[in-house]
Amino acid sequence: MFGSGIIRGLGITLKRTLTTYTDDLAKVPSRYINSLDTPSGKVLQQPPEVKGLFTIQYPEEKRQLPENFRFIPMLVYEEDTGKQRCTACGICSKVCPSQCIWIVRDQTKAGKPIPRPKEFYVDASICMSCGLCAEFCPFDSIKMNHDYELAVYDRFPSLILDLEELSVPTSYYAALYPAAWEEEQEAKRIKEERKRARAKKAAEAKAKKAAAAAAAKAKADKKPDASEA
Repeated sequence: MFGSGIIRGLGITLKRTLTTYTDDLAKVPSRYINSLDTPSGKVLQQPPEVKGLFTIQYPEEKRQLPENFRFIPMLVYEEDTGKQRCTACGICSKVCPSQCIWIVRDQTKAGKPIPRPKEFYVDASICMSCGLCAEFCPFDSIKMNHDYELAVYDRFPSLILDLEELSVPTSYYAALYPAAWEEEQEAKRIKEERKRARAKKAAEAKAKKAAAAAAAKAKADKKPDASEA
């Protein structure tokens, strides 16, 4: 029938439009049922059982980003100690295709290098958000941030991010990357267990060696001399 395709298409459009309001009217489950209140606004999560496409009231509401979303790099530091994971090795700046990373390693008064950054800059205006810096970092220090709202009035120096602006605690990283954080903690736990097992094995071997030496010495002390015989 001539025009049947148009009618079917309009029917699909109408169905999509109506299902958009189904969950909001029923309220079970509502699109707000799994929402998260954050300082930057309400973050909406859409579970699989929620139907339809709904409009996000940006910037008051925001869509929850996927864990593997990549934007400007960030530097993770240990929240309990305040120590930077970064050792200023420079690998990230070497693999950066756009050469937007500059690092200055810290040093003592005598000029001896210290494995930590004194200065760390990222030019957000030319960063490609490729994630190579995070992929090649051997210390899990540099990760990709989810903060994509970097609108500024002046490109320079506002988009030149320094060490203070790039540094985030481990709790922030864990909130953005829960799966990666759990995997990292599990790998850390396994590594610590293996380290303790090796230390325990070495201590047992040392104690066994010391016991054998003590037994040999005691045996030698009990052996009568030839002159006494």
